[in-house]
Amino acid sequence: MKNAIDLLIEKIKETNNPTVMGLDPRYDMLPNCIREKYPANLDGACDAILEFNKSLIDAVCDIVPAVKPQIAFYEMFGIKGLEVFQKTCNYAKSKGMLVIADIKRGDIGTTAAGYSNAFIGKTPIGDEAYSIYDVDFVTLNPYLGIDSVKPFIEDCKKYNKGIFVLVKTSNKSSVELQDLKTEDGKAIYEKVAELVNSWGEELVGEHGFSSASAVVGATYPIQIEILRKIMPKAYFLIPGYGAQGGKAEDIALGFDKNGLGGIVNASRSLMCAYKSDNWKDTFEEVDFAKATRAEAIRMRDELNSAISEHTKLL
Repeated sequence: MKNAIDLLIEKIKETNNPTVMGLDPRYDMLPNCIREKYPANLDGACDAILEFNKSLIDAVCDIVPAVKPQIAFYEMFGIKGLEVFQKTCNYAKSKGMLVIADIKRGDIGTTAAGYSNAFIGKTPIGDEAYSIYDVDFVTLNPYLGIDSVKPFIEDCKKYNKGIFVLVKTSNKSSVELQDLKTEDGKAIYEKVAELVNSWGEELVGEHGFSSASAVVGATYPIQIEILRKIMPKAYFLIPGYGAQGGKAEDIALGFDKNGLGGIVNASRSLMCAYKSDNWKDTFEEVDFAKATRAEAIRMRDELNSAISEHTKLL
């Protein structure tokens, strides 16, 4: 049976696109043609965000394999926002896309189990168990060690789901902790990578990658190379492309000779493509979804070209 990472890889192959669209909507970034339809209050903002998300999903569902909604941008609107999060996830899945919920949870024991139940497992009530958000993958913070990850690994096995564990993140201040040297001279991110590599051994799929994989930032190309060697079976979720400055040729270092190994996130550069230098003179604001599709194609082609050049050297 194919596991979660196999399904993601096959969706990437089907679309010929190693891209995930981040859905991190802020009310002030929505085009006026959406905002003006709804009252400027809590309920109206949530309705506008849901329409925006659905429009973007409709625009790219045949060419982008997955979406990655960051839950903070929904939690900030309270219960209504969480409903939008769930509806966004369900809508993406109904359009054939996989869903990576960017939740970055990190706690232990029954708390970790509760988080896992909510997102990739099931919530038991009496003799029944209920799927709540039922996404395909989640992101996790491993700072508390295996105790914070084990419940998710168990649910990955039971429900054919996946996790991406933070190893080396794309933000500048990540060096304050992640690059600190340990007694044996290795950086903390290298030690975390070794743990993720061992945690993922039981979840390796048909394509040779594990459903317990890693978040590795595009803004640190040297570390991408180092981490590929430490975690040969980890699929990399790679943030930092586009607005954060990650370059396609650097990202390609995380891919193997078969052109596999990573899925690259773009959030602002896709959601706000209609405002970008690339497309603002081509598309009117009302055509924001068409601009997102155009940028997704441009990103796909740029990544595939860089990955192709990289694989020639392997």
